[in-house]
Amino acid sequence: MRFDFSSPYASTRLPLFARNIVSTSHPLAAQAGLRMMIKGGNAVDAAIAAAAAITLTEPVNCGLGSDAFCILWDGKELHGLNASGPAPQAWTPEYFHRKYGSDVVNPPKRGWDSVTVPGAVSAWAAMSERFGKLPFADLMEPAIDIAERGYLVPVVVQQKWAAATPLLQSLPGFAESFLPWGRAPNVGELFRFKAAARGLRAIAETKGRAFYEGEIAEALVKFSHQHGGAMTLQDLARYRPKWVEPIAQNYRGYTLHEIPPNGQGIAALIALGILENFDVARLKVDGIDSQHLQIEAMKLAFADVYRYVADPRYMEVTPAQMLDPAYLRGRAKRIDMKKAQDFKAGNPVHGGTIYLTAADENGMMVSFIQSNYMGFGSGVVEPTYGISLQDRGFGFSTDPQGLNPANLVAPGKLPFQTIIPAFLTQNGQPVMSYGVMGGNMQPQGHMQTLVRMLDYGQNPQAACDAPRWRYSAGMSLNAEAHMDRKTVQGLSDLGHAVEVINDSNVDFGAGQFIWRMGDPKVQGYLAASDPRRDGQAVGF
Repeated sequence: MRFDFSSPYASTRLPLFARNIVSTSHPLAAQAGLRMMIKGGNAVDAAIAAAAAITLTEPVNCGLGSDAFCILWDGKELHGLNASGPAPQAWTPEYFHRKYGSDVVNPPKRGWDSVTVPGAVSAWAAMSERFGKLPFADLMEPAIDIAERGYLVPVVVQQKWAAATPLLQSLPGFAESFLPWGRAPNVGELFRFKAAARGLRAIAETKGRAFYEGEIAEALVKFSHQHGGAMTLQDLARYRPKWVEPIAQNYRGYTLHEIPPNGQGIAALIALGILENFDVARLKVDGIDSQHLQIEAMKLAFADVYRYVADPRYMEVTPAQMLDPAYLRGRAKRIDMKKAQDFKAGNPVHGGTIYLTAADENGMMVSFIQSNYMGFGSGVVEPTYGISLQDRGFGFSTDPQGLNPANLVAPGKLPFQTIIPAFLTQNGQPVMSYGVMGGNMQPQGHMQTLVRMLDYGQNPQAACDAPRWRYSAGMSLNAEAHMDRKTVQGLSDLGHAVEVINDSNVDFGAGQFIWRMGDPKVQGYLAASDPRRDGQAVGF
């Protein structure tokens, strides 16, 4: 691939070239990963250290109680890891209807009844055991140091912290942990989280077992019961992450890989499978037609994803059926280039997140994502060990007559997940590890940035800097303020209900990209980090 290295968009970032790279949404986390490489570790060691550190430096998006997914190239083949946790054994539709009323259609967004078994710590341990080089305890050292000594709160993190405070300050453990002055920290103010240092030490000493079987597990269950939750020691002890085979879609001579359901990564694959039926490159890159076509393909993808994707053990259709080329050709024919449409699901049977990536000079590449879901997640923080917990339970339905019956809550079931790492190959060889965080923006970001690189030859940093749109529902569409005004007006004229949003930190996600330039020992990698976050790509 020959990239255009001009800078067509205003940006504070330039591509980074190095043989060993870590790219994250916070500089201290990227540097934590790089420390492991300098110490003799590989890309997996770097990714784990960065993931642990970023639970401290970006608590507005993830914590020690997050879920996680990973796709990694070990130098010879691709592996996927699903570390999303299941519902507690007590959870049924009746459980929620008794507590919250017979008309509720989802578990609550916040509090203990939004918390499924957290999987991130199990992901770190599983990755380290199978692919890491350094002792697991070494990987926790940078995070422990940050938790104890503190760090100066950066701009984007502070904005999200302050915005979340009114919503979450009354939830168990939140104020004690994240409002040490009775308010959110100011920009540049020193924040320490010594409880999390205690938790990280226990995780380090036991290779994560304390979280699921030991002292942290006991503290979590005690705190849950004190505040009306249903989590038990058995729920935690029986959990194991699962190694999975990524699903894939060919596009312009490359292959995009995603984690299979229960996640939404298949949405990006469906959209690209639809776009494969069009000559996108002949359309102006930031013009009306190119953007309209991509939007409509994404809408078609989401229509099927929201109807069918759930815990794969319960799905009515298979990923293979949803990605069948003949089915996607039929879906592509639904697109009208002269008007926007509100698509419904087809019938395939017949036809707050952080993302980070690392790569080393021996060819190992890691695409990793972990999240508390809605900002600080559930808002619940176990105060003894600093465990900030996700709210993935909100992804379940409690309505048997809902849009997707396969996603009805049940004991031990995995909820619908939004977080998705991505990986690109060509002819079975690694090309790029990347991701774009941010709720349902993630598959949209995967598609938009990849189209820019593969159809238009934009380099990863330019593709990252470019203006984005975000489809919400129905005809609703958000557009970044720096999108071309003529394109925005043209999309409106086609029937899209476009709202221009000035705050890119909230609505349009943020990406990290590492593109392999050739032999890593010689040509190395190209990395990009999204200007919509406080992040950085670092390397040597």
